[in-house]
Amino acid sequence: MKIKILCDSLCDIPQEIAEKDYLEVVPLTIMLGGVEYKEGVDIKEEEFYKLLKSNPEIPKTSQATYMEFKSLFDKYLEQGYDIICMTGTAKSSGTYQSAMLAKNDLENGNVHVFDTQNLSLGSGQYVIRACELLEEGKDCTEIINELERIRDSVRLIFMPFTLDYLKMSGRVPIVAAFVGNMIGLKPILYFNDGDSKIVGSIRGTKQIVSKLVDAIIKLTEGKKLEDMVFTVGCGDNLDFVKKLEEELKKKIKCRKLYMTRGGVAICSHTGPDILAISCSY
Repeated sequence: MKIKILCDSLCDIPQEIAEKDYLEVVPLTIMLGGVEYKEGVDIKEEEFYKLLKSNPEIPKTSQATYMEFKSLFDKYLEQGYDIICMTGTAKSSGTYQSAMLAKNDLENGNVHVFDTQNLSLGSGQYVIRACELLEEGKDCTEIINELERIRDSVRLIFMPFTLDYLKMSGRVPIVAAFVGNMIGLKPILYFNDGDSKIVGSIRGTKQIVSKLVDAIIKLTEGKKLEDMVFTVGCGDNLDFVKKLEEELKKKIKCRKLYMTRGGVAICSHTGPDILAISCSY
């Protein structure tokens, strides 16, 4: 059995996972400064961070389309593949609906569309696990069943260095964003089931790393951390993510630890400087 794994670019994954020959990332579209970019095709993370910092405009993102999914589904089905397609949460993007419409228009073929109900590094946990299972020789049904099983274990926390982008994109109330910026507070946000909530806050930058690791430990209370996969992520602030990785290794003994960068679509809403941790079984 041949299996092709697809995910949209709302799923932020480590480079070593993105390079798997059985995996393809379906890009979202970003519009900034009157120019349209396909994430990972026309623009890479480093270039985007610099562009974002030099442009006062907030980028607009556009979902992957029906035609993009239909074309890929047709292509890989004709090559004899079964397909597992994972998307960022349907609550935040229409990409899942685009993939479902494309699937429903197929005359035959085995295509599974999976809503991760998460974003960024949280969605990436499902992609990582699916790749592990494929390499273990599992079939599509077994992989999908396992992805459903780990839902309860997936955690994603993140901390933007400024609230301006979340405020202007409508992701946090304007008053809360204004007050946070005025008094120097940075919120620790927990993303779950398509929604985010504040689970802590940090003043300044000295305690960012330790506070984030403590927050993810609290959110995984009762889980066997040694059986879990963790991913740490950042945007343009690589110096912080290296410290975050070191702190996590000190406090947690996990099965696997990855590092990645926040994607173009995600950082369009959070800003170029961000720290995040995700985990799952």
